[in-house]
Amino acid sequence: MGNGPRYCPSIEDKVVKFPDRDRHQIFIEPEGADTEEMYLNGISSSMPEDVQEAFIHSIPGLQNAVIVRPGYAVEYDYLDPIQLKVSLESKLIANLFIAGQTNGTSGYEEAAAQGLMAGINAAQKLRGEEPLVLTRTEAYTGVLIDDLVTMGTEEPYRMFTSRAEHRLSLRHDSCDRRLTEKGHNLGLVGEDAWGRFLEKKASIEAIKELLHQRKVAAAEAASRPEFAPHAGVSFRQALKDPSVTIEMLAALDPRVAEGRPAPWLQLAELDVKYEGYITRQDAQVQRFERMEAVVIPEGFDYDGLQGLSTESRQKLKKVLPRSVGQAGRISGVRTSDMAVLMMAVSRRRRPEGVTE
Repeated sequence: MGNGPRYCPSIEDKVVKFPDRDRHQIFIEPEGADTEEMYLNGISSSMPEDVQEAFIHSIPGLQNAVIVRPGYAVEYDYLDPIQLKVSLESKLIANLFIAGQTNGTSGYEEAAAQGLMAGINAAQKLRGEEPLVLTRTEAYTGVLIDDLVTMGTEEPYRMFTSRAEHRLSLRHDSCDRRLTEKGHNLGLVGEDAWGRFLEKKASIEAIKELLHQRKVAAAEAASRPEFAPHAGVSFRQALKDPSVTIEMLAALDPRVAEGRPAPWLQLAELDVKYEGYITRQDAQVQRFERMEAVVIPEGFDYDGLQGLSTESRQKLKKVLPRSVGQAGRISGVRTSDMAVLMMAVSRRRRPEGVTE
């Protein structure tokens, strides 16, 4: 019997795992706008149908509920995702791209993200072009795939924001600014959408530039108590104050909001308010990207590398990391072994005739 999902266990598993609890919330959710069917969130079950019926009828308010489809359990085999490259191509069978729950994940979004990336990279290989690899700093999809192919999983894997180290850079409202250009380069974003994106991007930058140039005048600070602490400073600096909003600044200078949709103004405001935090995070991202940029050649001879511990050698040969950065995220690879690997890869990359 395999490991069940950690984050959505059945009601019978909950009873066994949490015997001290004497109550449990159940959310009754409509299945759609045009149906009377309801989904009972919180009591998934694979018990016999008559047991499920008796259990549901014991819940106050559901005494006369009719079961349209009883609950059921699914157990499936999966491939060890460590056998995959970051492009989701199999390391064992060339040109085979694998995605979805068969890689050990649980959830529709996780499966869809992998399917998209596997499809893109299958097309890229047919074109003879480099695969699209989203890093941990660019997308949650990048975190998902990197976790799978670097560390594997021993239970159904779900993607959570807490798994990402650089969450400030992965805001849901900034995904187009991170990924639209990549999609356009691949031919996945049409020219109309690309034009709208460029207009939005330019407008947000124009808003931030105006906020930088425009200062709070002494008369404005005197007449508006909320701006009293900000006399003589730029709008951009004033906006860092949690009590100041971009709407308040637009009231002082209508050019800030002139002809611009409210969501664009909000994005500019968030960029400014989080600027200090993002700058610090960017420094971490740059260090991460430097390590990711050190690519380990395919077929690298770990057995011939002197100074590696046996454990690290075994882990590296099993995962076959794409970069030194990925190698450093493999559980069990020591810091001292990373130094040995970095030195060896750097020597391989150095042009002939160049010495230290």
